[in-house]
Amino acid sequence: MKHAVSISIGSSKRNKSVEVTLLGETVRIERIGTDGDMEAAALKYQELDGKVDAFGVGGADLGALADGKWYPLYSVQPMVRFVKKTPLVDGGGLKNTLENKAPAFLDAKIGEYIRQRGRKVLVTVGVDRWGMSQSFADAGYETVFGDLMFGLDIPIAIHKISQLKTVAALLMPIAGRLPFDWIYPTGEKQEKHTPKWEKYYHWATVIAGDCHYIKRNMPLDMEGKVVVTNTTTPDDVAFFKKCGIKYLITTTPVLEGRSFGTNMMEAALVAISGKNRPLSFAELDEMLIKLGFEPQLQELN
Repeated sequence: MKHAVSISIGSSKRNKSVEVTLLGETVRIERIGTDGDMEAAALKYQELDGKVDAFGVGGADLGALADGKWYPLYSVQPMVRFVKKTPLVDGGGLKNTLENKAPAFLDAKIGEYIRQRGRKVLVTVGVDRWGMSQSFADAGYETVFGDLMFGLDIPIAIHKISQLKTVAALLMPIAGRLPFDWIYPTGEKQEKHTPKWEKYYHWATVIAGDCHYIKRNMPLDMEGKVVVTNTTTPDDVAFFKKCGIKYLITTTPVLEGRSFGTNMMEAALVAISGKNRPLSFAELDEMLIKLGFEPQLQELN
């Protein structure tokens, strides 16, 4: 049996392990959280290096690929310094392949519902999910990218993908050198809920992006809205239902009641590929087609 492990600086309350069969290969996918402790994560990578088939970097990114340019997140690099043998991915491959399919999936499944309410999307942090951001823009959605608001607490909305490219080029070299917990909730911070930026949540028909960013600032009155995200636990789904979310779309498959992060699922694909290295976008696309992976729709209200 193959074994893929996501070591996350997120909450250990979200830990989960399941066995699935993908393309005839059984793989155990396991998520291990360290409650915000990067050094504990580094030591867990060291302990398991060479003993599992693939690693995912959870709760953090090694960097962001925006408009074809790679921006490293330097504060995250020490967390993976002990990894020498096991291939390591942070989910960027699936963010730029599987997540691109979300707008077309929405049009196919609930297109009329969205047209009636307006093709308007709030992407919490567009640079983090460039493929999804670009695909919503290409699909003709009115867009708001919340990178400055959600990532840096600066009350400025970005309205066009061209503006997002400029912001990425100007700010990512600086943001990439900030402590990671300044720009992303880790550990217990992931459990906090402080409604903010309500104007943009209420404006949008679709709220897309990282689940923690969406939940942390989401108003409680979200009747009829559509959420596109991943890494959802049963508690997350219950929260979205309570807030009135009409449809929840997860870009990764729901396995035993939850969807895992892109890093976990990409690690699983690396594990079953047997190539002992990260996969190219083309290789991931080929596997996704064979697997029939596509976003999953849940009607909550």
